Amino acid sequence: MSITIMGDKDFESALSIKDKSLRINLNENIYGTFAEIGAGQETVRNFFRAGGSSGTIAKTMSAYDKDFSDAIYGIEVDRRYVTESRLQKMLDHETNLIEERIHRSKHPNKLFFTYANTVATIDFAKRYKGHGWVGIKYQLKPKSEYNKIALHIRFKENDARLQQNTLGTLGTNLIYAAYYAHNNPKQILNELYDHLHKDQIEIDTINFSGPVFKEVDNRLMSLQLVKNGMTEAVMFAPDGNNILPAKALYKKNILALRGSFRPVTKVNMDIYDTALELFEKEKKVKKENIQAVFEITLSNLRSEGEINEEDFMDRAKLLCSLGHTVMISNFQEYYKLVEYFSNYTKERMGLAMGVNNLIDVFDEKYYRHLSGGILEAFGKLFFKDLRVYLYPYKDPNTEKVTNSDNLKVHPRMKELYKFFKHNGRVVDIENYDKDILSIFSRDILQKISNGENGWQEALPEKTAKMIEEQQLFQREYKKTSEKVGF
Repeated sequence: MSITIMGDKDFESALSIKDKSLRINLNENIYGTFAEIGAGQETVRNFFRAGGSSGTIAKTMSAYDKDFSDAIYGIEVDRRYVTESRLQKMLDHETNLIEERIHRSKHPNKLFFTYANTVATIDFAKRYKGHGWVGIKYQLKPKSEYNKIALHIRFKENDARLQQNTLGTLGTNLIYAAYYAHNNPKQILNELYDHLHKDQIEIDTINFSGPVFKEVDNRLMSLQLVKNGMTEAVMFAPDGNNILPAKALYKKNILALRGSFRPVTKVNMDIYDTALELFEKEKKVKKENIQAVFEITLSNLRSEGEINEEDFMDRAKLLCSLGHTVMISNFQEYYKLVEYFSNYTKERMGLAMGVNNLIDVFDEKYYRHLSGGILEAFGKLFFKDLRVYLYPYKDPNTEKVTNSDNLKVHPRMKELYKFFKHNGRVVDIENYDKDILSIFSRDILQKISNGENGWQEALPEKTAKMIEEQQLFQREYKKTSEKVGF
């Protein structure tokens, strides 16, 4: 028997947390387990208080003792408990128990679910505000395959009790949206913040899976998190799945390359290859510890004030196909990017950039919002353990090549620039491919959009082939600035 219980027209975002819990409780088919570790059982508490919970809750539990938790869910390789791996084991284990213990002969129409979270709230000394993994595994039809939503959160409040209440609200929002907005993943994201403020909690990773989400690209969901102000930066792996920035960047030697990658050209890859070669030779860098990141800023994704999601997906597909990890950030200035990386690592970092970007770094107008001006920004940028690997620029008219020795910054910034250059913070890339300096992505994009030939030679072979086969960027060309922030 097929049970249809939800859809966009049924969705009411104005419902209170109590009303959401009650609506779930009064649905005779929704039935499952709540497993909450580390921050109390605040989500299930909302369902108990709403009334009618006996028809919804099969079991509620918290295995706070680590030995008990290990005995139930297994031992994690890294011996950590607030991890995605732990969340997934909780969801799978509890779902299997429901299937084993609740017989379909007695409950043919039940839609089973497991809600789980593993969370660490703020510590006693208030040095770490806390974080956690939250997820739901659930059915939309009896005996059907399960769908799954898993997300990572960071608390912003400074009180453990407030964080617990926030988690309870978030959990209720997730369960309600999973059922009543399942055919609109963007709405699910928005619903997670119902009755919450972004100053209370940050969502920096989310992944959708299962049959109802088979058309969902998690990279696009990553974009929504940054676009909606739910987080400042997201990352996704070459396989297209979102990855937790903290896990990918923790104690790593980070090499970041910022660009439009519209499309990724041979110049982009030459910058990456040559900068990586120099970075690997640094004394404080271990080759096996390097995390390379191709970063695209939110401002670069905007076209005429709006983000073109199809255009974004074209770029994402190409970068992922080349095996790269991609970051989408809201950091227009480079110092904010470095400051973000510094939250996760104290190891040496590298930025690969072109001459024009470095000139912009030394432009005072971009730091007028800071009380300390450009010196404050540079204190956050260059006084970290950082190297800038500078790729030269060739003027298309004069064919003059500009590098760190002959680039011109504002006269007031000349001595400041000399200071950082002479202290080894700026390193010229010298073994670059001289034959490709005339390649600019904006020119290539224009040719692709106009249906012209001859652009293929400017791109990596695999990239050119993908663009042709999947007809990427085959839309009306809109001129956008090539400046991508600093």
